[in-house]
Amino acid sequence: MSTIANAVATRDNSPASMIEQYKGDFAIMLPSHVNADQWARVAIGALRRDSKLAEAANNNPAALMGALSHAARLGLEAGTEQFYLTPRKYKGRLEVLGIPGYQGLVELMYRAGAASSVIAEVVYASDGFDYQPGRDERPTHVIDWDADDRGAMRLVYAYAVMKDGATSRVVVLNRQAIDRIKRSSQGADSDYSPWRTNPEAMWLKSAVRQLAKWVPTSAEYRKEQIRAVQEAHAEMAAKASGPTVLEQTFPTDMGADIDPLTGEVLDAELVEDPA
Repeated sequence: MSTIANAVATRDNSPASMIEQYKGDFAIMLPSHVNADQWARVAIGALRRDSKLAEAANNNPAALMGALSHAARLGLEAGTEQFYLTPRKYKGRLEVLGIPGYQGLVELMYRAGAASSVIAEVVYASDGFDYQPGRDERPTHVIDWDADDRGAMRLVYAYAVMKDGATSRVVVLNRQAIDRIKRSSQGADSDYSPWRTNPEAMWLKSAVRQLAKWVPTSAEYRKEQIRAVQEAHAEMAAKASGPTVLEQTFPTDMGADIDPLTGEVLDAELVEDPA
C-alpha cells in the first residue's frame, strides 16, 4: 500500500497536514525542476484562502489527493492558474476537482522546447483588432490604455512564436465560439465554475487549448499524463468508500472524453449532481 493511499484512508488528518505529511510522495511524482516544498506551500495556501475549497477537501480527501497527484505528475502548481483546485458539488456535498488552466497548458508547450513565446490575449469591445489569415503573419491588437472601461470581451486569440522565428497557426475565437464551448461544459453555470469566477481565464484557456493542436508539446508529458491519470484513479478509488470525484473525472478507459494533452475530462469541468 502506498503512502498516498494510506493518506486517503486516514480521514482524521486535515487536508493541509496530509499535503505536508506526504510531500515526499508528491516529490517523487514532480519533475526534477519543481521544488516540492514550494509546490506544497502553494497548494496548502490555496486551501487556507478558500473556505469552500477547504470544506470540499475535508469532505473527500481522496478527491483532493487525486487532484494533487494529477497536478504533480504534470509538474503544475495546484491552486494557481496553472492548475485550478475547484469545489464542485457531487451527491449533495462539495468535493475537489482539479482542472489544468491556460497557464498550465502554456507551460506544457514551453517544455517541449519548440516555442520561444506563447501569446494569448482577450480582445475587449474598445480594443482595435485586425487579422486576416494568409495576409497577416500575426494579429494586430491595439489597446486604449487610457480607457476607463474596455467594455465586454468579444474575441480571444492565441499563437506561438517558434524558436526558428516562425509563427504558429493563429487561433481566433469570437463570443459565439466561446459560448458554444461554454454550453458544452457541464456545470458551467455553477457558482463554483471558473466560467463564473474567472471567465477571462476560461476564454484564454479555450484559445490555448485549440492552439495545442498546432504547437508541439512534450511527448513525455502526454504519455505520462495518461499513465498518471490511470494510476491515480486506480489507487485512490481502491481506498475510497463509494464513488468519488475521481471516478467521474478520471475514467479508466481513457476514451474520447479525455483530452490527450492535459488528461482532463473534455468540457466537463464541473459536473453538478442533481442529488
